Amino acid sequence: MKLLNRRFLALLAVIVMVIAACGGDDTTGSTAEGGGTTVAGGGDCTVGMSWNNYNEERWAKHDEPAMKAAIEAGGCEYISSDAGSSEEQQITDVEKLISDGADVVIILAQNTQAIKPAVEAATAEGIPVIAYDRLIEDANTFYVSFDNVLVGQLMAEVIFDLVPTGNYIIVKGNGSDANSDFLREGIESVIGDAVAAGDITICCEDYTDNWDPALAQTAVEQWLTQENNEVDAVVSENDGMATGAAAALAAQGLSDIPLSGQDADVAALNRVALGTQSVSVWKDARALGTAAGEAAVALAGGATMADVEGTAEFVYTNKESQVETVLTSILLVPIPITQDNLNLVVDANWITVEEVCAGVTAGSVAVCA
Repeated sequence: MKLLNRRFLALLAVIVMVIAACGGDDTTGSTAEGGGTTVAGGGDCTVGMSWNNYNEERWAKHDEPAMKAAIEAGGCEYISSDAGSSEEQQITDVEKLISDGADVVIILAQNTQAIKPAVEAATAEGIPVIAYDRLIEDANTFYVSFDNVLVGQLMAEVIFDLVPTGNYIIVKGNGSDANSDFLREGIESVIGDAVAAGDITICCEDYTDNWDPALAQTAVEQWLTQENNEVDAVVSENDGMATGAAAALAAQGLSDIPLSGQDADVAALNRVALGTQSVSVWKDARALGTAAGEAAVALAGGATMADVEGTAEFVYTNKESQVETVLTSILLVPIPITQDNLNLVVDANWITVEEVCAGVTAGSVAVCA
């Protein structure tokens, strides 16, 4: 694969980020139902976090502990709410965080357009807003995420090296999430020429509401039927949807078909070791949580967005209106995880050997000796 230079640079970046990450094993125990608020710690400032849906594996396990630790280390109090995948509830949650005294609000948006009135309400009161992991199309927000175009590029490079010709399925994320299109842009940068030349045919492609694994499974089942199982690769934009895709493939005896994902979920990394998923692009959420927490503390202390360390200008063009939005951003670097480098996530204490090697024949993969 032609990834050695990029992997080396990315690995250096992640090593630095993991060393800097403040996350521990404690969690705030954010509420499981929409509308509730959890409070932890204390300090001279308050950072409010609005989760779109706290049920996603990584939020409680990786993102929130690191974010909370960074906020409390900076002398601020952390409060949070869970919208339970409701756009309406998230607007209410943000308003409640503001009324509860948040000096900075961090938002993981359920719908990056629907949340804009809440952002405008915070901005009107002089409260900085951090768009966490998902871009919000508002120049007043501070965008903290991974380079999602690069994520799409990295997953596609692995799949394309394995399948340079043939029929591709592309399982995209939620249509209202800009990340879905960033990932697709990265995928296109790798396979676009082959598609134009007729070497690759994208037989099936669509968005998946709420990145739902069950919906992804249903879609892939239908597409396999439509194509008489004549499919050579499945590019799934995240590991949750890859779980659904893997189930659909397995039901047809097609588990050897290259499959992608991202987030380095436990189940996905185990599939990588088993050989039923080719790649999961690792975005160390501990580093992301730390970066957002530290940025929130800086903004609460009066820093401007441009003053926050590690920022860069990010230009987003709306695919429909073609309107450009220029945001201040921090974009971290991801790493593609394949069977060849599973040791990276184990060595970084992201996953245990027992978890990654469950059901794997000893010696078939280096990390599962």
